[in-house]
Amino acid sequence: MTITTLVTHSGGFHADEVLSTVILGRLHPAAEVVRSRDPDWICPAEGRLVYDVGGRYDPEAGIFDHHQRESPLREDGTPYSSFGLVWKHFGLDYLRSFDIPEEDLAGIHAAFDRSFVLPVDQVDNGTVSVSEAGPLASLTLPGLIETLKPVFDDTDPASLEEAFASAVAIARSFVEARVARSAAKRRAELLAAEAVRAAGDSAILELPMGMPFRPAVIEAGADHLLFVITPREGGDWSLGGIRKHDEGFEQRADLPAAWGGLSGAELEAVSGVAGAKFCHKALFVAAAASREAILQMAELAVAEAQRSPEPAA
Repeated sequence: MTITTLVTHSGGFHADEVLSTVILGRLHPAAEVVRSRDPDWICPAEGRLVYDVGGRYDPEAGIFDHHQRESPLREDGTPYSSFGLVWKHFGLDYLRSFDIPEEDLAGIHAAFDRSFVLPVDQVDNGTVSVSEAGPLASLTLPGLIETLKPVFDDTDPASLEEAFASAVAIARSFVEARVARSAAKRRAELLAAEAVRAAGDSAILELPMGMPFRPAVIEAGADHLLFVITPREGGDWSLGGIRKHDEGFEQRADLPAAWGGLSGAELEAVSGVAGAKFCHKALFVAAAASREAILQMAELAVAEAQRSPEPAA
């Protein structure tokens, strides 16, 4: 069936129907978006999808509302918003529109649901308050979408429709960027996993470019890895530590303390490595002019870490 009309409620708007419009609008770019509470619009019809209005949840009829008494619930009992329902039914097709490999779809769909869709469901249904974000509350996506509404004394009906369209366009940028990052994260995991295998028993992980790599290290159980080297734009190379935990900055091993805060000739003299260029004073990253130089620095850092009286990892 060709979808020709996307229908949601008129009046003030919230993150859930704005984000639902982002998903459905990509899948049905030629469809007209109608905002109305007219009973003739918010009922089933050929070529029509209705969301966040309509008084029922009936996928077969094309209605995805969550305001009714028997509102739809997730498996854990969390109430859905219209965004959650739309993502549940149309999220995989939305992801396919980005040419994401079929084998990655389920994982990305579930991860996006947990990290992006669920919080919108929770805020929209009041099970979580935006205020729980503390001083950052107004900077959450639902909070920012609220700020796009016309001010109270702007009574021009066109202002509300223009504001809704603007909110959809802005939200679209965030959704598409988040999906792109999720897909890129999966690609990075595959590249990093290959690099971990190539490292073997070495304590040094060499990556072909900067990318998220810690998940691949953890999944492989590669506790012996202490440092990572990566080429940088312009021909330089970087040497960095590997964080012990997802949160915080504690590393499995620090770079040699004698290098901290040095650069250029001074760092070359202290490290004994020609081409050493910089070491951060916090001992988590250093740079050199070539792969050979960064490998020398990495090997020195490993040797010092392994001489440490306490285990580095």
